[in-house]
Amino acid sequence: MALKRMDHVGIVVEDLPAAIAFFLELGMELEGETTVQGPEVDLLIGLEGVVSDVAFVKSPDGAGRVELSVFHSPDDGGPAPRPALHVPGIPRLTFVVDSVDDTAARLRAHGAEPLGGTARFGDQYRYLNVRGPAGVIIGLVEETG
Repeated sequence: MALKRMDHVGIVVEDLPAAIAFFLELGMELEGETTVQGPEVDLLIGLEGVVSDVAFVKSPDGAGRVELSVFHSPDDGGPAPRPALHVPGIPRLTFVVDSVDDTAARLRAHGAEPLGGTARFGDQYRYLNVRGPAGVIIGLVEETG
């Protein structure tokens, strides 16, 4: 059996409308929103009494999708640690954009914080990491070569 494709990346956020606005400003498109609950959702998540609002956003070419979700129950037990680039796990989602500077400026209005500065890799790329919804790190790459 062969892998067919990567379907999506899931991110649990605290403020779903703000997270949707962030990813729409990045250039993604809203695919849909719903509330999920019931025995099948409980089975899938491995918890009881799950109630979650979910939104899917997709890249303009349709190849990349991000699932944004907020859980109303069960209680999440408090804030999760913020992802960092130097620890194990999935610390970053990276997107190719027309302009790192323009995209970063637009995302700042939605709470994005640069992690450092914009790096240049030869004549090929400009790259900047920003912190987005729920502390997730978003890589912005501009192809310059």
